[in-house]
Amino acid sequence: MSETRYAKTHEWARKEGDKVLIGISQHAQDELGDIVYVEVPSVGTRLKTGQSFGVVESVKAASDIYAPVSGEVTAVNERLQDEPGLINQDAEGEGWIITVKDVPEGDWNALMTEADYKATL
Repeated sequence: MSETRYAKTHEWARKEGDKVLIGISQHAQDELGDIVYVEVPSVGTRLKTGQSFGVVESVKAASDIYAPVSGEVTAVNERLQDEPGLINQDAEGEGWIITVKDVPEGDWNALMTEADYKATL
């Protein structure tokens, strides 16, 4: 599996070919509790690093999701509409939220490694 990187705002990013998969970290979903709704952007939306691009709602709270990298949204995880709990079951796998393309290398390099992220928790 390719390397996963993390943002301080608890999103993860993973390169898969020329695209980057994005979701919220296992830690973030643990803090949120049972997720009941996920709001995502439309395909084609251009994101800038740090920009809010969606919302995850749980039984405890609603939380913005921030872009860990800049890029153009190429896909959204349609399964989350009917199964938002996928994020609880597999936050850093099947519970991915969006994919983006055209990610600047500097954005990727600015993200934390898994070891660095775990050290901040």
